[in-house]
Amino acid sequence: MRTPPAAADGVAVSGSPVGLILTGGGARAAYQVGVLSGIMDILDPARAPGFANPFAIICGSSAGAINAAAMACFADDPHTGMERLRKLWSDLHTGMVYRADAAGLLRTGLLWLGILAMGWLLPGLRNRQPQSLLDNQPLGELLSATLDFDRLRDNLSRNHLDALAITATAYTTGEHLTFYQSHGTIKPWQRSLRQAVPCAIGVDHLLASSSIPFIFPARAMLVRGQTAWCGDGSMRQLAPMSPAIHLGAKKIFVIGTGYNDDTHPEKRKVDTKYPTLAQIGGHALSNIFLDSISMDVERMERINGLLAQLPPNVLKSQSLRPVSTFSITPSRSLDEIALAHLEQMPRAARALFRVIGVSSNSRQASGGALISYLLFEASYTQELIRLGRADSMSRIEEVKAFFKETPE
Repeated sequence: MRTPPAAADGVAVSGSPVGLILTGGGARAAYQVGVLSGIMDILDPARAPGFANPFAIICGSSAGAINAAAMACFADDPHTGMERLRKLWSDLHTGMVYRADAAGLLRTGLLWLGILAMGWLLPGLRNRQPQSLLDNQPLGELLSATLDFDRLRDNLSRNHLDALAITATAYTTGEHLTFYQSHGTIKPWQRSLRQAVPCAIGVDHLLASSSIPFIFPARAMLVRGQTAWCGDGSMRQLAPMSPAIHLGAKKIFVIGTGYNDDTHPEKRKVDTKYPTLAQIGGHALSNIFLDSISMDVERMERINGLLAQLPPNVLKSQSLRPVSTFSITPSRSLDEIALAHLEQMPRAARALFRVIGVSSNSRQASGGALISYLLFEASYTQELIRLGRADSMSRIEEVKAFFKETPE
C-alpha cells in the first residue's frame, strides 16, 4: 500500500485509502479539472514540494477516464499534473478531439445518407458504412502525445498510487468491464454483467471508455484472450463506486458532471412541439452519464445507515463495511453554459448540429444537453474549470473534514 500523504499546512490527510471517481460527460469533464484544482489547493495551499497524491485509487469512465489517467500518470507530482491537465483543457478546440472540417463531416454525412437511401439496393454500400457520426482520431493522437504510461507504471511500483481503473462497455457481450492496473496483486472480481480485467492501461482503453455511442467509434479490446468491441464506460454502469471499493478504497470522493435540476424536467417550461433529435439525444446522453452515480451514492448512504445500527462485534463479522462518500457536482446548469458558447464551435460542426435541432436562439434555445457533451472549445471548457474550482472552494471545511476523517 502507498504511504499516507504528508500534512499540508494544517491539513493532515488521513491514511485511509481514498478512491477518486471521475464520471463521464464528454466536454463536461473540464468541470472535474476545476474541482480537482481547488481540492489540491485546499489540502496543500503552500504547494509544498513533498505533497503526496491524496487519492490512492483513481477510477474513471468516459471522458473522466482521460482525467483519471492523467492524474495517475502524475501521482508523484500532483500539482504539476493538475497544471498540465488544466492547460490541456483550457487550450482545447474541437479539432483536437474529432474531425470538424467540412470535408470530413460531409463525407460521413453522405455515407449515412447513401446507406439510408440506397443501402437496400446496393449491398456493397453497406460494407462501407461509417462506424460513427464523428471521427475521433485526433483525440487518440492527442492522448498518445500527452500521457506517459511508463510513468504510470513507475508511480504504481513506487507506491505513489495503489491502482488505476478505467471502465468500458462491451457491445459484443453486454458486460460492463473494469480494466485496472495495480502494483500489488488484486484478484479480479466478477458480478452479474460486470467483470474486472487486470491489464496494462493505454490509450486504447481511454478511447474505448470515451466512445460515446453512435457519436464516436467503438474500440477492439482484448478481454481474456478474446476480442470485444467496447464503447462508453458510462453505459450499463450499475455501480460506479464498485471498482474503487474492490480496489481497497475506504473513502470515496466523487466528482459528477450533472447539475441537479437537469434531471427534473417538471421544473422547466412545457414545450408541446415534437422534440428535436438534439433534445432526444441530449436526454439519452444525460441518462447514460448522470443517473447511475447519484443512485449509487444514495445506495451507499443507505447501506452505511444500516451498518451503523449494528453492534461493533456483529459489524466485524460482516463482509460489508462502511464507506464514507463525498461528492461535488455543478452548481449551475452546464446545458445553459454550453449554449452560450455555441458560436465558438467550428462552422461546419455547428451547421451539422443545427440541422438536428441545436439552437442558442434566446426564444427557442434547445439542444443544450447534447452540445454540452461535444463542445470542446476553450471558452466553454475554461468556464467549466472556473465553475468547478469555485464549487470546491465553496466547501473548504467539508473537504478538509472528509480527508481528515477516518472511518470506524
